[in-house]
Amino acid sequence: MSPYANGRRPAGRVAAAGVPLALIAALIAAGPAEAAPSGKAHVVRTATLGDIPLGAFSNALLPGTVGDDRGVDLGGIGSDIYPAGRKGEFWTVTDRGPNGQIKVDGTKRRTFPVPGFDPAIVRIRVSGDTVRVLDAIPVTTASGKPVTGLSNQAGRDEAPYDYKAMASVGYNPNGLDTEGIVRAGDGSFWLVDEYGPSLVHVSARGKVLTRYVPEGLDLTGTDYPVVEALPSVYLHRKVNRGFEGLAQLPGGDLVIALQSPLSVPDTGSGEASRTTRLLRFSPKKKAVTAEYAYRFDPVDVVDPGEDDISELKISSVVAVGGDRLLVEERTDKAARLQLVRLERTADILGSRWDDDTTSPSLEQLQDPAASGVPVLGKRLVVDLGTVAGVPGKIEGVARVDHDTLAVINDNDFGMTDGAGAFDARGRLVDSGVETTVTYVRLPHGI
Repeated sequence: MSPYANGRRPAGRVAAAGVPLALIAALIAAGPAEAAPSGKAHVVRTATLGDIPLGAFSNALLPGTVGDDRGVDLGGIGSDIYPAGRKGEFWTVTDRGPNGQIKVDGTKRRTFPVPGFDPAIVRIRVSGDTVRVLDAIPVTTASGKPVTGLSNQAGRDEAPYDYKAMASVGYNPNGLDTEGIVRAGDGSFWLVDEYGPSLVHVSARGKVLTRYVPEGLDLTGTDYPVVEALPSVYLHRKVNRGFEGLAQLPGGDLVIALQSPLSVPDTGSGEASRTTRLLRFSPKKKAVTAEYAYRFDPVDVVDPGEDDISELKISSVVAVGGDRLLVEERTDKAARLQLVRLERTADILGSRWDDDTTSPSLEQLQDPAASGVPVLGKRLVVDLGTVAGVPGKIEGVARVDHDTLAVINDNDFGMTDGAGAFDARGRLVDSGVETTVTYVRLPHGI
């Protein structure tokens, strides 16, 4: 039995948009099959993570790291999902831990209610309508200490505060806001991080081997090697919008997705832009080998209920053979998966678009393709926002087989923003949003 099986409350049985559980079981047991009669993408399984006290989870990995979990359960493992090699099993990764925002004197402050929380790689199994934790690996420094999820640098990252947003909990240069995950052939892991933004190589036991960051970041005081190997223009990432998606191509190269457009030359330009970037990284060369411009669809196409361009994000990229990727464009309420091919002719690495003095910048161009930028072509595979039973805030996508995808949501550890996130006793007022893994069958495969 998993050491994480016991929780505060048993998970409820969740069915997919009214589909009987017996039918779901039959569909899954059949494996790749014909599409539904409607010929549309549809949910064939929904499984939910039960309630596991966060303090018990964290302290089982690194004793003494969490003194008070404030009633928070394990969550946030929906930052990404990657097949673990056995049917129904996946590797997932938490983000930096429970966090929120509270406005104090008119300014939003970033809160870390459980500052001792350490990001973890979590192996799960989808069994019936339940997500079970099989194993977990804490992400640690070279000396085995927790990296924590705390902000790295004053003046660049959000200042970290306690759950009331009144007392500082201090910066930590080792801190990681982990997002995408893949597992290499040697058993080690690659993660991406939003702070640097950075690409992080982690041993099979969770120890950070190397953190690759943009040139000029000047991150000092870490208890692991830091290498400035990424283009310096990535220093201009939006706050809390660094690297989010990570894919591993068949030959071993990695593709890293920047969540949102860079703030080049300023914040306003990034907020108004629909052009973000992908990087190709060679683990063999330990270097970036290509860069691509990626253009979001209009925000009201991705999410008909949204009109704020800055809500567009890439949260997941999935290799589907050769140099092809699935790229997830999303808001917090909707998501669409696009099929993209990484053409050599689309490489912009080392061009004028990597120079932050170029004017207008790549992010400022109203129509990059018309200005001569080789923007990646794409084709819509599925609009998850129209599929009944798919939750909001999908951050992880994995390919189960030719016809089926597994998607996982980020439930933010049950937290909401604002002073009402915790009661008068300092205990979490849970949002009720659960972590779920949802299987989606595609009518025409990938």
